[in-house]
Amino acid sequence: MAQGKIKILECIRQGKIGGGESHLLSLMENIDRTVFDPVVLSFTEGPMVDRLRQIGIPTHIIYTEKPFDFTKWGQVKKLLVDEDIRLIHAHGTRAASNTIVPARKTGTPLIYTIHGWSFHPDQNTIVRKLRTAGEQYLVNKSSLNISVAASNQESGRAVLKNFRSVVINNGIDLKKFNPSNSFPDVRKELGIPQDCLLITFIARFTEHKQPLVLLNAFRKLSSSFPQAHLLMVGEGDQREEALQLTAQWAEKERIHFHPFRQDVPAVLAASDIFVLPSLWEGLPIGLLEAMAMGKAVVVTNVDGSREVVSHEKNGLMVQAGNVDQLSETLIRLIKDKQLLTDIGNQAINTVTSTYDAQLMTKRIEELYRGVLR
Repeated sequence: MAQGKIKILECIRQGKIGGGESHLLSLMENIDRTVFDPVVLSFTEGPMVDRLRQIGIPTHIIYTEKPFDFTKWGQVKKLLVDEDIRLIHAHGTRAASNTIVPARKTGTPLIYTIHGWSFHPDQNTIVRKLRTAGEQYLVNKSSLNISVAASNQESGRAVLKNFRSVVINNGIDLKKFNPSNSFPDVRKELGIPQDCLLITFIARFTEHKQPLVLLNAFRKLSSSFPQAHLLMVGEGDQREEALQLTAQWAEKERIHFHPFRQDVPAVLAASDIFVLPSLWEGLPIGLLEAMAMGKAVVVTNVDGSREVVSHEKNGLMVQAGNVDQLSETLIRLIKDKQLLTDIGNQAINTVTSTYDAQLMTKRIEELYRGVLR
């Protein structure tokens, strides 16, 4: 480490690519390394870890998929001491829960970025109470809390006592996600017809992201619109269920499954409509990326998403879990090419004016300095 640099431990729950992981990658790609010396701790391996190492960020793995895993706290504490860490930045609940106690034992300040809360209205009472208590502990013990969306901040204030945070919106690389760039032909690579209308999902295959809702919505419209295809990009515990669900469908030849890809801009360039049918969100990076690429987006009316999307202007919103409404909304976009184009153009304007990764990084760097003063 060069003399005078501020050594920071950036912590994330997993090495797979998701919203929080994309946020961390953007931060690491843009952080001022003449001032800061970042080290990353991930609690699993994955493509994000590979990418971090490619760009020269030292990355450690302490494996756990559990929150508040006290059996790992000793390893975390040792890492803090060995690396002479001056500040911890924990991204998400699991990362914060597995670093907050070692941070306090070593006297290391910790910033907690909330990429969406771990408590939700659809949870049973016991689970919700436990998760609320966990979040209350984390926000109380952190040196500073960051909300990635004002709506997430409001949700926290409604549930947690004396919750305070600074809002710093997620940002993306606007040079990378630029529809004017040239991209490889993803449709040709994946065997998707050039003349079809392509609906795309890029997210984890989890209950949270509701991939099965989208699949069922597509099935309802598919017989009436044979030109429509669906591309499902991602991995997760519902992927096998999704494959089994569609295996016997007549529409299966028009549904294309693919694991996570590094060339997300190229995938989006090949797409016409982007769908994110989540039950909840922080401030979804994937949504920002799709909008920056000028795609018509369909999202659920949940925290984070509704902060970015103005219904009928730069996107369309549906109620979470409503298969019929999602199907009808997609049909509307398929039928109305002008609406498809207008929404995409407005989406570009929204993201380029507000959600720039360089601006996000500068604001976070200012907080780092402030906490260490």
